[in-house]
Amino acid sequence: MSMEEPQNQNPQEPPAEAAASDLAAAPPPSPEPPPPAPPRKRRLIWALVILYFAALAAAVVLLIRPSKGTGGTPGLDPGALLAVRKEAVGWVGVSGAIYQSESSGPWGRGSQSIVRRLKNLAERKDVKAIVLDINSPGGSVGAVQEIHSQIERIRREKKKPVVALMGDIAASGGYYLAAGCDRIVAHPGTLTGSIGVIFHVANVEGLFSKLGVKSETVKSGKMKDIGSMTRAMTKEERELLQALIDDAYGQFLKAVSDGRGMPQEVVKPLADGRIFTGAQALESRLVDELGDSQRALELAAKLGKISGKPEVVRDAESFTSLLQLLDGAFGGGALREAAFLRSMRENLSFSGLEYRWR
Repeated sequence: MSMEEPQNQNPQEPPAEAAASDLAAAPPPSPEPPPPAPPRKRRLIWALVILYFAALAAAVVLLIRPSKGTGGTPGLDPGALLAVRKEAVGWVGVSGAIYQSESSGPWGRGSQSIVRRLKNLAERKDVKAIVLDINSPGGSVGAVQEIHSQIERIRREKKKPVVALMGDIAASGGYYLAAGCDRIVAHPGTLTGSIGVIFHVANVEGLFSKLGVKSETVKSGKMKDIGSMTRAMTKEERELLQALIDDAYGQFLKAVSDGRGMPQEVVKPLADGRIFTGAQALESRLVDELGDSQRALELAAKLGKISGKPEVVRDAESFTSLLQLLDGAFGGGALREAAFLRSMRENLSFSGLEYRWR
């Protein structure tokens, strides 16, 4: 009886040598797909997509926008592209304390940004007048005077009237800006006035002595550390600072006197730092009339010799506005929180002369 050679139990299974050669010839496995983008990255991508399409839509609107009041009709034709825009009133808001911005970019929120917006509107041919919407307690002397100078330049060089609209508060530097305008409109309950200058210095010498902390200063001259918070102010230093205050105060008085057409001896009794309501300011000739935003718009249109109802052009730094919109939609308000913290830091860290009501 012959022994038969053992047969493969599974005829379908290839030999081991063949399986090894097939494995070597097979292509390498494809890499696994990347993990999905984290939520924050997805929000950024969507924000960029929305920004792109918003810019595209704005360009299309500018091209096909009809010319109101000139018989224009929607459509891309040479006449529509060359049509004259309707006469408009520019609108610029000044909100919060006024200081130089930490950023010089187009998203800055300091006096440079306000000056840039005023200048942009003044350069537009369709803008015949500007409303300066003020809701501010004032700020640093330099920042306030920078904006004030731009207002005067617009009135003098561009021959365009500027109307101040006072909101909740337009005090000290806020009133300084209003005084540079052609007309001032206030609400009856607006807080205004506070004409004056302040230089605030804290003194923590007593606290430091209780804590056992001693400050040592090496200086090139006796006045170099004037305003130090670690020691009492000397009589000579106080006199020097008072001279600075008086000089800046004189500049404020002149600005109000020139802007309101009132002699300085008439302004000075009102300029001891006191505040007024809008109704009281009207009696003292510090404002021209009581009214609201609609009245300010009508007055600006009248001074700008605009016939009919004007358009309102709000130059609010479009890049900043778009960032704020995207921040609200995707960023959870991070930009607003950063702006608040920056404002608090400026208020606490600023040291210098201020046209400000605190």
